[in-house]
Amino acid sequence: MAGRDEGILSRHFTRGGENPYTRSNWKTWEIPGYPHPVEAPASWSANAVEIAATKYFRRAETSVRQLVYRVAKTLRRAGEWQGYFATTAEAQTFEDELTHILLTQKASFNSPVYFNVGLFPEYGVLGSGENFVFDAQAGQARALSSAYLHPQASACFIQDVKDDLISIFDLLKSEAKLFKYGSGTGTNFSRLRSKGEALDGGGGSTGLISYLEIFDKAAQAIKSGGTTRRAAKMVVLDADHPEIQDFVRWKMNEERKARVLLAAGFSGGMEGEAFRTVSGQNSNNSVRVTDEFLRRAQNGEMWALQARKGQSVVAEIRADALLREMARAAWECADPGIQYSDTIQSWHMCPRSGEIRASNPCSEYMFLDNSACNLASLNLVSFLREDVREPIDWPAFTQCVRVMLLAQEILVDYSSYPTAAIAENSHVYRPLGLGYANLGGLLMRLGLPYDSEEAAQWTTRLTAAMHALALETSQKMAATRGAFAGWQANRPEALAVIDKHKQAWQSSGVKMPWVEKTFSQTLKAAEKTGLRNAQVTLIAPTGTIGLFMDCDTLGIEPEFALVKRKSLAGGGEMKIVNHSVEPALRRLGYSAGQIQTIVAFVHSKGTVVGAPEFNETHAAIFDGALPPAGRPDRRVSPEGHLRVMAAAQPYLSGAISKTVNLPATATVEDVEAIFLRGWQLGLKALAIYRDGSKSLQPLCAEC
Repeated sequence: MAGRDEGILSRHFTRGGENPYTRSNWKTWEIPGYPHPVEAPASWSANAVEIAATKYFRRAETSVRQLVYRVAKTLRRAGEWQGYFATTAEAQTFEDELTHILLTQKASFNSPVYFNVGLFPEYGVLGSGENFVFDAQAGQARALSSAYLHPQASACFIQDVKDDLISIFDLLKSEAKLFKYGSGTGTNFSRLRSKGEALDGGGGSTGLISYLEIFDKAAQAIKSGGTTRRAAKMVVLDADHPEIQDFVRWKMNEERKARVLLAAGFSGGMEGEAFRTVSGQNSNNSVRVTDEFLRRAQNGEMWALQARKGQSVVAEIRADALLREMARAAWECADPGIQYSDTIQSWHMCPRSGEIRASNPCSEYMFLDNSACNLASLNLVSFLREDVREPIDWPAFTQCVRVMLLAQEILVDYSSYPTAAIAENSHVYRPLGLGYANLGGLLMRLGLPYDSEEAAQWTTRLTAAMHALALETSQKMAATRGAFAGWQANRPEALAVIDKHKQAWQSSGVKMPWVEKTFSQTLKAAEKTGLRNAQVTLIAPTGTIGLFMDCDTLGIEPEFALVKRKSLAGGGEMKIVNHSVEPALRRLGYSAGQIQTIVAFVHSKGTVVGAPEFNETHAAIFDGALPPAGRPDRRVSPEGHLRVMAAAQPYLSGAISKTVNLPATATVEDVEAIFLRGWQLGLKALAIYRDGSKSLQPLCAEC
């Protein structure tokens, strides 16, 4: 049992008998346009406070204290009734440590936790019964009479759809439930018959795209009417589907229509007439490719498109032509992304339970159909110390991994899910998604260019440490709570994957003996006990929660621009100024006066390039995805993006949500080369964005 093992959870940040809320200095904030003052820690920024108030506060909440209490107290209670703590003192330790972590922005849950958790126990909110929860006594899922008795707390879902009209519209219904409570979903639609294929009752199918347009409009309607955030969905299609070419071109053609409407004077923006009129704008699209397809593309060979019924060959096309078509569409409108199927399967912990066919909307959660994953992310900068020899506070890092993973584990059976199948699979496999944010900010503060070998080594160090600790925590929970129910059936493959993680670390050349020891000991112990969770780590985009933690950079991304504006769902925008420049300059040895001059220049010009007192040899440290005006050379290269992804991928259960940013001058051939390079580097998925390629760009540099 997690709480009974001192190696899993003991006090690190707090002291027994001390109220963790009194350790923060509290301040009253006035948020422009908000109806009342907001109480929050004085260490938080105005942007973080605004997100808490406008996105996460529920009922009559007016303080971050209430928000954190609602979440931490509810999870403590859920852990108690599930038997995770042997004593009240252990439960209090968990609550206090979690409270400290959230108040000090060391880590954060995914948004649905703040949207939904604690509304019933704290405020008596019931809601309508729409979801399912796993009933341990009955051994199966049961329908709920009230939504918030067991809240929907996972951000990421993967759902199946069969080649059947009722299954299609059942999926539409369950997607609506997910969007209503702030979650996202992905589905592989490759089982659906293509246009013209024979139907059992006579006639021909209207085809894949006709149904995707229905799903797109439904997502748009729920996005507009919801109170949380925009609907998030992923559409995946295998490269051998007969409609693959139409699918690849779909969003590109719709983007062209939107440009015509904008030129004709129709309003733009997220909710404008131009984009509301065209289809395909409410999902991320990805093509699932195999090693065979990519080899054929490299060799200029033919590729067969298979009928969905009977698997007969409908047509043969050139594989390189299809890959070029994918690259052209992504070059023009950022979709589709690419997912490397054989690489994904080779790291699959549970292959005997089924194939991994799809992902969540941002491609970081990849697991079985009809499954869910709750996410949490560490704020890497919060563990940074002034010590040059060892700049990371590893004991604090370790404690955060253990506390957050335990909290996520508690959420699995406390949460509800939109279908009985997802509720049951969540109980059986218990997949979790612990990741991190602010890697770019950390590297900048360390004085390292994102586009450097040293940055890649730090990425390996941090990701491997997080994954090793997460596996260790899951193994120790399995020792007392039992392994996940699907462990025994998949035991040989699961142990082989853990060994692959260990071997990747051993061959990395990065030296941290305690990480290798943790991998080795966990593998040996798991041979006896198994793991509690079929997945433990991934790297999410951390959009809203990254800003909620005052991260300068999100997920694994570099800085986009030192001064930028972000369009917000529901209208409005937020100005975001990088706060890593000053500590980075201080670590580089600049004087207080020089720092003041350079930071003032950044605020006015959006770049360090050309600042008085600034040494141009340090410019690469402050490079972002977007170059400053007049300096196209000052940006992170595509290879730099890929290098960092490749440094992290071998130490993750899931994948990486990441955009490889390209300049406006990039070519279709450049995009195609990146798709192939990602495969060669062993990535599971990637997406590209060419600057200015979309008429609607939510993030842009201010200067």
